[in-house]
Amino acid sequence: MLNRFNELWSEVTREGSLELLGKMRTMGYFDAPASSSNHLAKRGGLLEHSINVTELMLKMATATDAPYERETLIIVGLLHDIGKASYYGKPAYKPNILKSGKVSEAKPYEKNKELPLVPHEVSAIHIISQHMELSEDEVFAILYHNGLYTSLGYEIKNSGRETHLYLITHAADMIASRILEK
Repeated sequence: MLNRFNELWSEVTREGSLELLGKMRTMGYFDAPASSSNHLAKRGGLLEHSINVTELMLKMATATDAPYERETLIIVGLLHDIGKASYYGKPAYKPNILKSGKVSEAKPYEKNKELPLVPHEVSAIHIISQHMELSEDEVFAILYHNGLYTSLGYEIKNSGRETHLYLITHAADMIASRILEK
């Protein structure tokens, strides 16, 4: 997975990308799980999920003749869930240790209760924006990538403001998490 990430990231030439890559290393992006118990609740799950989403986005963009550069698709795909790694130095997920002292097989991770109550979509934009400038369309796609599955999603419902990039990101995220990673 790391080799594929490096191949994709090598196409990102935007100012601040190297600094952001360093931040990703220190915040645990490459080792974090993608979820607590749903999809890819394992070490490195977030990386695997992000690559899956990016690969799907690239295919969907070609199939739908999307007007976006590969760099935009790669940035949004690889970074849409970066807020799930950690925020303010606190990991988003911690091992779910049972009373027996063993990690739960059914739910290997639990959300870190010490994290600020900030949705991972918002923390993702905050983290990325500290190092790299995002376009309005990229911010929109990352912020609403979970569609109606979060409280943020109600903003987009019936708004008529769904962008091509948002739709590709949302669809790729759902296909990856609900089909490929089950």
